Amino acid sequence: METISGNPHQKYILECCVDSVESALQAEKGGADRLELCSNLIIGGTTPTLALFRQIREHTNIRIHVLIRPRFGDFLYTKQELHIIAKEIDMFRKAGAEGIVIGCLTPDGSLDCEAMHFLIDYAGQMTVTLHRAFDMSKDPFQTLELAKELGIHTILTSGCQASCLDGIDLLRQLDEKSNGEITLMAGAGIQESSVRILREKTNLTAFHMSGKSVKNSKMQFRNPNVFMGLPGMSEYEIWETDSNAVSAVRKLLS
Repeated sequence: METISGNPHQKYILECCVDSVESALQAEKGGADRLELCSNLIIGGTTPTLALFRQIREHTNIRIHVLIRPRFGDFLYTKQELHIIAKEIDMFRKAGAEGIVIGCLTPDGSLDCEAMHFLIDYAGQMTVTLHRAFDMSKDPFQTLELAKELGIHTILTSGCQASCLDGIDLLRQLDEKSNGEITLMAGAGIQESSVRILREKTNLTAFHMSGKSVKNSKMQFRNPNVFMGLPGMSEYEIWETDSNAVSAVRKLLS
């Protein structure tokens, strides 16, 4: 089972998902143990740029696991996409990332073990997290066993529900089935109140949060007639991690 930053005595892992330098700084300030680094968190996250990784590495002293996801949408990848993912894994390994976050499914909703094995070979000594493709698989217990066989270190999951509290029963069952061979990390809706409940009702020791707050853009001129991204999403709202939200969870895990 994975430990935090090489420290086997630290019981809990608090991971913060970030897509900017500002959020990374706030996560570290709040006491996160590590980052899941991505771009475009608003659409669930895609692969970040190498420049963003290097800028965060320069300004923080925190473990970084990089999400490798070439596009928005499902986790059924073409051969071309798999080769892109492999090259990006290799790139971030050489850049010094401590871990990668990946996931591939077959058309019938099973874990694509052939694709996962292909990608894991590129990871070298980096730790590997299976992301919430797990929650989109048809049989979470089978996927858990396959992840163990592949040597994956961590599974990020909400218990196959929209939020971790909705999936709490399955999270508890999966954690029991893990037998200490793999870390189950709860995500989706992680905040102070939900962590209190998860600690009371499960034995989970790893938690994944964004701790996001919405900041108002400093733009003074605004054109309300044009959308540069997703319709209905304001161009003038900036998502950023709130160190206070991270700190509140960290205190519960101390």
